[in-house]
Amino acid sequence: MKTRFTEAFGIEHPIIQGGMQWVGRAELIAAVANAGALGCLTAFTQPTPEDLLKEINKVKDMTDKPFAVNFTILPTLKPVPYQEYMDAIIQSGVKIIETAGNNPKVFLPKIKEAGIKVIHKCTSVRHAVSAQKAGVDAISIDGFECAGHPGEDDTPGLILIPRAADQLDIPIIASGGFADGRGLAAAVALGADGINMGTRFMATKEAPIHQSIKEKILGANELQTSLIFRTLRNTSRMFTNEVSLKVIEMEAEGKSIEEIGPVASGQRGRLVYENGDENAGVWSAGMCIGLIDDIPSVDELVSRIVNEAEDVIKERLGAMVA
Repeated sequence: MKTRFTEAFGIEHPIIQGGMQWVGRAELIAAVANAGALGCLTAFTQPTPEDLLKEINKVKDMTDKPFAVNFTILPTLKPVPYQEYMDAIIQSGVKIIETAGNNPKVFLPKIKEAGIKVIHKCTSVRHAVSAQKAGVDAISIDGFECAGHPGEDDTPGLILIPRAADQLDIPIIASGGFADGRGLAAAVALGADGINMGTRFMATKEAPIHQSIKEKILGANELQTSLIFRTLRNTSRMFTNEVSLKVIEMEAEGKSIEEIGPVASGQRGRLVYENGDENAGVWSAGMCIGLIDDIPSVDELVSRIVNEAEDVIKERLGAMVA
């Protein structure tokens, strides 16, 4: 499947494995790249810029295919040395960055000078248009169904993707709710040039998370996610567990971010993936969790999605045209 995205970024298949805190590590990124899709190493999973450089080099040891680094700019209780991490990414020689959160325009001059392409992830058309004007090379548009941060507009992909396609001139990646070839075919039909998946890649053999969490994903349905931080206007979609429900309860009681933060901390979420205790902390999951029913290798998953999308486009949709 050739699209504007595959042509512009030198990728075989129009699929991105988006950045995921604690999950976007070298072994997964290399597997995605070797399967012909675009893997995104999560910068801030690494404790220091020096550690990030080591992890990037680890990916390079495992693949000679293109891959990206995810660089997410969000409000945090603890200051993050964003500039130092960006310098490490540029120094590494990586040629693709996936930015998310705040507008990356402050970093773009340095990124562009280094010859790096930028995919900016956003949750609204207005922010996508702004990012295009700032000079990014592609947009990943996140619908309300997505894991992590779906924004505050609650616009689902069925509306958001074609709205973005009508307004943008650069390649568009559809994100949120995608887990199979039917989704890829639908995204292309809506005007996208590919799809971004996170939750679906968590349930693969190479994903560096505990087996019990992968099995928990398999046993879940589309109703088992919760929206936290709504009252703080920093909405996040998480797997429904004891901790996410506790956070929602604390928000309803009017608790401050200083009180809620320790309960919903990223370090607690990290223990979920490492120890396999689903209630150790909050952890991200998209509504597409209801579409996941196996744990294949990354290569098997990517091949299956592309083949299924081609079959849907050629056979099912093609047969409908008189």
